Amino acid sequence: MSTSLSINLNKVALVRNTRHLGIPSVLFAAALCLDAGAHGITVHPRPDQRHIRPQDVQDLSELLARDWPGVEFNIEGNPFHNLMDFVRELRPHQATFVPDSEGQSTSDHGWTFPDDAERLQPLIAEAKTLGVRVSLFMDPEPDMMAAAKAAGADRIELYTEGYASSRGTSRAAAVLQLYVEAARAARAAGLEVNAGHDLSRDNLTDFLRAVPDVREVSIGHAFVSDALELGYAAATRDYLRCIREAA
Repeated sequence: MSTSLSINLNKVALVRNTRHLGIPSVLFAAALCLDAGAHGITVHPRPDQRHIRPQDVQDLSELLARDWPGVEFNIEGNPFHNLMDFVRELRPHQATFVPDSEGQSTSDHGWTFPDDAERLQPLIAEAKTLGVRVSLFMDPEPDMMAAAKAAGADRIELYTEGYASSRGTSRAAAVLQLYVEAARAARAAGLEVNAGHDLSRDNLTDFLRAVPDVREVSIGHAFVSDALELGYAAATRDYLRCIREAA
């Protein structure tokens, strides 16, 4: 099974929003990445609209449906804030439920079970009724995976900041093993596994070699940083190389 690459375009929108010129274009960035072989597009529209805005989500949905109908559109966000409005209107291929607060600078933790189960279940069920796959953003906690499945999730997305920050330290092997065990527990529970947050060209291949059967990686901050130096197409191709080398 090969791992899909989904490009998160939030930081492209963040740069655009500093002026009123409409550049850089989120749609043009998506087109260049997809032309270069990316398998999907991810956005995380937050309530404060600091980067991706509602019109971006609408425009991307229309672009993908028209020009790349087989490409996955993944919308991330907190289902108790604004995410479900997008799910109901646009019915993306995948909705990734993330427990971030409205003022949070970036996602920094996953859902907790059993604490979050009761309130998540009806929203997961609603999304699935609409034909939308649901992935839950999770810390690498093997004991929580069965509960995530019981809540109705189709996938989990492993929050990989812990892996990225441990690289080169004495904790690296132990931290990576925790991700291996969490992925195994997820698959044993009947969940598919995604991963994302602070994955980069420097650490992606090693992660995928250690944690097999990852269905999708979502990469944003590092990708846009690389694209500033290499260009969107070359950066996309190099992330695809990282994935191939892991296989």
